Amino acid sequence: MDRAIGELQQGFLSPAQIAASRAHMGLDSQIILDGGYFLVEIDGQLAGCGGWSARATLFGGDASGGRNPAMLDPAVDAARIRAMYTDPRFARRGVGRLIIALCEDAARAAGFRRTEMAATLAGVPLYERCGYSVIERFEAVAGEGVPVPLVRMGKALH
Repeated sequence: MDRAIGELQQGFLSPAQIAASRAHMGLDSQIILDGGYFLVEIDGQLAGCGGWSARATLFGGDASGGRNPAMLDPAVDAARIRAMYTDPRFARRGVGRLIIALCEDAARAAGFRRTEMAATLAGVPLYERCGYSVIERFEAVAGEGVPVPLVRMGKALH
C-alpha cells in the first residue's frame, strides 16, 4: 500500500498531497472482518489488494476518522469498492481489473445492483475502463489541511 500511494500517485498529486493522502488511505480492517477483501499474488509476491463492503463508509483506512459502519440495503444502496492498491512492480498487468471483477461478483451475489467508490486521480483511468462513471469530484482534508482530490464513481451491476 505504501509503495502504491507513494509511487502511483506521482504525476497526479503534488508531494504535499501524496503525503496528506496517507491520512485518508490505507486498509479498513472491517472489510477483512466482513470477508470482503482480496489479495492477488503473482509469482509468490503480493501484487495487489482491494475489497468491497456492504457498509456505508465510502473511503478511509483504520486511521481515518468519520467512518460509518452502518450496513447498506442492497435494494437501494450501492456496495462500496474500497482500499484498492497495486504494487507498482505489477501495475498495468490486470491486477486491478481482476480485483474489481472479484468485488463486483461478490457484491452482485450479496444482492447489490450498483457499486460506488472514492477513486484517486491515478485510479480513475482504470475504473473508467472497467465501466465506472464519475458521479462527483470532491476533496478530502485531514492532518496538515492539504486538500486531496478524489472522484466518486459508480457503476450498475448487470
